[in-house]
Amino acid sequence: MRPSEAALIAGITLAAAPALAADPAPVIAAERAFAADGLTLGYKASFLKHSAPDAIIMQPGPVNAHATLKAAPDKGGPALYWWPVWAGLARSGDLGFTAGPYTVSGKHGGYYFTVWKKQPGGGWKWIYDGGAGGSGPHVPPPPTTKPRPLADAPAAAGSAAKAMKEVGEAETRLAAAAQKDLKSAYLAVLADDARIQGSPAPPADSAPERERELGTRPAAIAFKALGGQASKAGDLAFTYGEARWTKDAAEARGHYVRIWRKGQAGWRIVYDQLQPLPAGKPASA
Repeated sequence: MRPSEAALIAGITLAAAPALAADPAPVIAAERAFAADGLTLGYKASFLKHSAPDAIIMQPGPVNAHATLKAAPDKGGPALYWWPVWAGLARSGDLGFTAGPYTVSGKHGGYYFTVWKKQPGGGWKWIYDGGAGGSGPHVPPPPTTKPRPLADAPAAAGSAAKAMKEVGEAETRLAAAAQKDLKSAYLAVLADDARIQGSPAPPADSAPERERELGTRPAAIAFKALGGQASKAGDLAFTYGEARWTKDAAEARGHYVRIWRKGQAGWRIVYDQLQPLPAGKPASA
């Protein structure tokens, strides 16, 4: 699900020159248009209009968005409203994301996360859309909000294929460490400007808040990567997968979604959302 704006900027330092930032304005505009159509066209029409043919949603496991949405009723459904408060764009300008709060029928619902990909014709379509529930009052977006930039990325893998190989290796290392000590595993790979979310609390965007959010998660989680995509420049990558852990002597399941960014220290997570499943639901579609 969905999102005013603030923004991540994933850029690069060229030799001794200052870092060149990628302006996330295109994905912010795409998200705003998506949200506006959600109010005028309705859930089904707006989600189909703004998603790529290969877009995925969690139902509860990853499924093709178009196949699932086309089977949904043309009318009805809850009134959804969302606005971006954070966004990012790859150096190559072809992959980005937005995140923020959403409401359901006027009440606070939680926090959405959307991954956007530039299409061959130059327009933007989302390739992943999802969210996690949350608590708290509904706070409307301010009339005007300037995007808050995050640190630039001073490195890049050079290609999407190389980036996914490197990110796959980083995910494997994280998964192995998370089965022993989840909190330490994450702290070793979180960027200084990372946001993480999964509990009902708002996304954690500072060191103390990230520590608090990690403290709400199980001490150990078994992660299994399922897919993802990287930018052409190889500086930004989106990944998703399964998550399993033990709760009250029983197995609990869910999914994760992440944004990885490559910098001088290597690949670091700048966004992570854990989506627990209700008891009894399978983790895969």
